[in-house]
Amino acid sequence: MTGFEITGASAADMELLRTWADVEGWNPGDSDRFAFAVADPDGFLVGRRDGEPVACISAVRYGTGFGFIGFYIARPDVRGQGYGIRLWQAGMDRLKGRLVGLDGVVEQQDNYRKSGFRSAWTNMRYEGAPRPPGRVRTARTAVSRSWT
Repeated sequence: MTGFEITGASAADMELLRTWADVEGWNPGDSDRFAFAVADPDGFLVGRRDGEPVACISAVRYGTGFGFIGFYIARPDVRGQGYGIRLWQAGMDRLKGRLVGLDGVVEQQDNYRKSGFRSAWTNMRYEGAPRPPGRVRTARTAVSRSWT
């Protein structure tokens, strides 16, 4: 793994990482990174191979006792080469001694368990196509009534 280094994410990196999340089908909020930056300005890490970003992770510290892992992505063309796990370890090292939460993908749950995580709940996401114009039903006004 010659030429691999882990650095903090720059503003330009964050734009690139957002496109990676889009490709993965994730939908982080447009302003999430700004909220995370207030809590921990150094909370996003980038793994670089020969200076080029190949993986990312958020390892955000909240106060002195909590942390959160997310945004864990290795570019598809470098998966299985060890870059992601090195970045994961760096993120976990940043949060050592804290209670850590994780937002992850189903496909990686076995790996999360190996690091001591357990499932707390499952989020379900749904998507669909809207009806064509002219076939949309109008909404009716709801009437509010007291239950007492």
